Amino acid sequence: LKFHAPGLAPALADDGAAHIDVFGRPAYRERFRRTFGFYGGRAAVDTGDGWIHILPTGAALSSKRYAWCGNFQGGFSTVRYTDGSYGHVGTDGRPAYTDRWSFAGDFRDGVAVVQRPDGLHSHINSSGELVHGTWYVDLDVFHKGFARARDDRGWTHVGVSGLAQYERRFAAVEPFYNGQ
Repeated sequence: LKFHAPGLAPALADDGAAHIDVFGRPAYRERFRRTFGFYGGRAAVDTGDGWIHILPTGAALSSKRYAWCGNFQGGFSTVRYTDGSYGHVGTDGRPAYTDRWSFAGDFRDGVAVVQRPDGLHSHINSSGELVHGTWYVDLDVFHKGFARARDDRGWTHVGVSGLAQYERRFAAVEPFYNGQ
């Protein structure tokens, strides 16, 4: 895969996956099943017995193993716990909050989408608190102050208040761009 700061790229060789420098030299001795790019100085790797985040030295960010973990975005990474629930961890490897969700997306501008067990979605902040407390059938992150949201009537755009910005609903909407 491509190179990311600190100048390392995920690579797969006969002895396993690791990160290499621009000369093709392994950055550390450890080998993994799969490796992914560094984001915020941490990379997600599949160890074969769980997923972890590592530092550029190959050292684990924490001792916690996950069923899956994503890349760090905005200082947080989405993780799937072994019970199938989702949450977020900070760059220190500790959980950002105590709640668990049926799904959790990446943070963007300090806000992430989460899904509760009944399938509805809302936005949380980095402390795990609801941003607005409105729940939707489907929901995206905010883009230029608005998020795509689907309720039982169709798609619309919502503001940070969680309220639809207009009455009409559509079969689909695009992210909000240039005032449109």
